[in-house]
Amino acid sequence: MGGEIEDVPDISAEWYREVVAFAAGTPAWVRHSMEMATDVVPALVVVFLAAAWWRARWEDDRRMALALLAPVAVLVPYLASEGIKSLLRLRRPCWDLAGAVTVAPCPPYGDWSLPSNHAAFAAAGAVALAALWRGAAPAAGLLAVAEAFSRVFVGVHYPHDVVAGALLGAVTAPLVLLVLRGPAIALVATLRRRPVLALVLTTRDERGSEAGPAIPRRKAPPRAR
Repeated sequence: MGGEIEDVPDISAEWYREVVAFAAGTPAWVRHSMEMATDVVPALVVVFLAAAWWRARWEDDRRMALALLAPVAVLVPYLASEGIKSLLRLRRPCWDLAGAVTVAPCPPYGDWSLPSNHAAFAAAGAVALAALWRGAAPAAGLLAVAEAFSRVFVGVHYPHDVVAGALLGAVTAPLVLLVLRGPAIALVATLRRRPVLALVLTTRDERGSEAGPAIPRRKAPPRAR
């Protein structure tokens, strides 16, 4: 660990200063956009996960199970990051580096720095979205990287804070999906047979029969001859 700032690697502090100085020299519209984007990205993750659930109503039990597990896989690392923060109680860079001009207001004392829960949330969301739509993996990954960078750009985290948060999300989310996938598939298969849950877990075609390859259609009665 570096000696200049307690509990902070020297290279992370130096990178923080360089990024914040770069941010201060960008046009005002860039700074405002990044300040908004740093909070918009988690909201986008929520919207995409909701869209994945809606789409899964037309698909099989496995896809619906993953769609229902995805928010859990995002929430677990987020809560874990909050718990780790409370245990480590490491300071924000904008509390210690008085000369740094930050884009975003510095969080109040007690809102600790390591790990970044925004980065954890975004990385876990990227993993969950990739599990649901493999084609979305590159875009989801870029979104997570952009979120991590934005936290340093606006001045509220050191680089090692966001790296730790991103690793936490990227490691924890697939574990949650892997461990709970089997029970979730079985539960979805059972619950989809309940009419009261039809609008939540499946959809119906124009004839009123349940759609989805994992849901058997009712056979029409034989016609009288």
